Amino acid sequence: QLRLVESGGGLVQPGGSARLSCVSFGLVLDYYDVAWFRQVAGKEREGVSCIARSGHITTFGDSVKGRFTISRDDRKNTVYLQMNSLKPEDAAVYYCAARRARPSETCPRGEGDFASWGQGTQVTVFS
Repeated sequence: QLRLVESGGGLVQPGGSARLSCVSFGLVLDYYDVAWFRQVAGKEREGVSCIARSGHITTFGDSVKGRFTISRDDRKNTVYLQMNSLKPEDAAVYYCAARRARPSETCPRGEGDFASWGQGTQVTVFS
């Protein structure tokens, strides 16, 4: 069974940067598509970005384009989310999620397509 653990959240000033990590335990992450989602209390969870097993990247939201970059290092069983130029509206709990990759497919867009989830890491953006 795939177990995901996020880290790297914390307090960041507006305009600052943070890098989130998602490490997998139990199974090799190389066989999975991995996505980052985020959720603000009282609101629905939204997709941020996804990297397929092939390396193809899908960015879900226009609000993070040009500021957030997803990457993966399969030797370390880790997927990263580099977040730059952070804004107060980026504050949320960030979750990574994974699904078994399918041949010739890129990332799905729905959170229901991802079977494995981490516990989340809080990112707070404040002045």
